[in-house]
Amino acid sequence: MKDSDTRIKKMLIAAAAVTIFSGMLPGSALSGGESVLVKGSTTILPIAQIAAEEFMDRYPGITVSVQGGGSGMGIASLLDGTAQIADASRRIKAAEVEKAAAQGLKPAEHVIAMDGIAVVVHPSHPTGKLTREQLKAIYAGRISDWKDLGGESSRIVVVSRDTSSGTFETFAELALDKEKVRPDALTAASNQAVVQIVSQTPGAIGYIGFGYVSPKVRALVIDDAACTRENIVSGTYALSRPLFMYSRGTPSGSVKSFIDFVLSTAGQRLVEQEGFIGLQQ
Repeated sequence: MKDSDTRIKKMLIAAAAVTIFSGMLPGSALSGGESVLVKGSTTILPIAQIAAEEFMDRYPGITVSVQGGGSGMGIASLLDGTAQIADASRRIKAAEVEKAAAQGLKPAEHVIAMDGIAVVVHPSHPTGKLTREQLKAIYAGRISDWKDLGGESSRIVVVSRDTSSGTFETFAELALDKEKVRPDALTAASNQAVVQIVSQTPGAIGYIGFGYVSPKVRALVIDDAACTRENIVSGTYALSRPLFMYSRGTPSGSVKSFIDFVLSTAGQRLVEQEGFIGLQQ
């Protein structure tokens, strides 16, 4: 098993060990008139939005606002104090930890779900699988025509994410060995934007979070493993990752209550409802 696969499995085991809360959350943490801003990853956005809606239905004294913007923006907002929770589809960087330490902060990491980065093409495209080496060659610019991969001659339209995206960061690490993405790649600001481009462009290839896979696109098999729930959980699928929420330190009050809710039985049901993989395996 590759190092990245082993890391994902260890993370899943550790995350599964988190105490799962059920029923009502402690009322003492929920004083009226409080507000929490959650900001960051567009991958986690649907989880955070639906969790915020249900949380506020249960606890109307607290307002939870959710914004996207990318993992990097979420963590930056956490560190500058404009957000109380950062959604991140990649782990906080050493430079970000150092910046936090300089402010006397120690961000706390909370794994809230598991995900796989699905590599997708147009549903009509004949290609069904790639190796990671072929995928890297496409994104690095060494392969530009589908004929070089055994298909008919057709230009490969490469779709990538912007550099503030945690999905971009994780894809660059797991799929590209941190090689630079080719300069002619189209840049999309969200998972939905990638789906839209690929679904309308027969020769395109892109990558999205597992929860965004739909009949509009088709996920490719990578290194002989499909992007399925079972393969993500086991670590067999090479592009598997945990999803995070970060707080400015050990959470308390309404911030703790919201994170506890996301990790609760009810919250993890919402994770599954949105097409991601909950921690209750």
